[in-house]
Amino acid sequence: MKALVYHGPGNKSWEEKPKPVILQPTDAIVRISKTTICGTDLHILKGDVPEVAKGRILGHEGVGVIEETGAAVSNFRKGDRVLISCITSCSKCSYCKRGMYSHCVNGGWILGHLIDGTQAEYVRIPYADSSLYPVPEGSDEDALVMLSDILPTGFECGVLNGKVQPGSTIAIVGAGPIGMAALLTAQFYTPSAIIMIDPDENRLSIAKQFGATHIINNRQENGVEKVMALTANSGVDTAIEAVGIPATFELCESIIAPGGVIANIGVHGKSVALHLETLWSRNISITTRLVDTVTTPMLLKTVTAKKIDAKKLITHYFRLDDIIRAYQTFEQAATQKALKVILSNAEV
Repeated sequence: MKALVYHGPGNKSWEEKPKPVILQPTDAIVRISKTTICGTDLHILKGDVPEVAKGRILGHEGVGVIEETGAAVSNFRKGDRVLISCITSCSKCSYCKRGMYSHCVNGGWILGHLIDGTQAEYVRIPYADSSLYPVPEGSDEDALVMLSDILPTGFECGVLNGKVQPGSTIAIVGAGPIGMAALLTAQFYTPSAIIMIDPDENRLSIAKQFGATHIINNRQENGVEKVMALTANSGVDTAIEAVGIPATFELCESIIAPGGVIANIGVHGKSVALHLETLWSRNISITTRLVDTVTTPMLLKTVTAKKIDAKKLITHYFRLDDIIRAYQTFEQAATQKALKVILSNAEV
């Protein structure tokens, strides 16, 4: 089969690899029909995730068709169309029983990280019964790919951890795909203000269409001053960091109101200054989280019922074998006006 293979920071190739096989009775082999590229993949290629070994197939999102199942798989059979979760869950360890699937003793975020991932024609999914979801009949599979990772990530790590409430004020720092997913799902809770902060005018324009009440281009104006002007100089109740660099986290520290929550989503490859000299007395909380995907069943119902339009996060479409060009587009998101890309396997 063909796959996108990581060969160290800045080095990747579309090449021939052995087709995966069943290793454990709980495994399934899935033939990929749709996949995508994540900001986390770019962090891997920058060297921010050093545990990713050279030779690893990247990718942790997708929709596909069951090709083969292990003897212990009972929920799926050959030919079933499935949504692949970015998080692998055994469903039995102490962390899984607490709903912390991301810390599953034998799973968690392993696809495209510790084992081969979904940017390939085929992928092996461990613990298939608890790591795959049936695709509802008639569903738009392009939209469902957004449920593998970014929608539950934006919702769980940003909105839920950020304790967004009706009438509250929130700022989302970073209008990339994850920030947009947080923007869409924050509206479940009817906050009074959603302020989107980003230096990309195109993304800010899209954020406004998606429901942001205010937009701030922090390349052209002082983001802290503008937030304070919008909030009667008090700051926001929730600040969601959706980039993963020191400057954006420190911006969140500067705009959070007393009693507020800074909810980190971004993948950080460098240390960040924690300004306790100004924050120690302000009753704030700082949360971190790797998505657990515990909300995927609810979000699947919401997307299938068209209560949230996940497909509008997609801006570009490619064939799977054109993945190098898709990466170039995604890496140049500002000039290409890209959010999420969809890669389709022509053979499925």
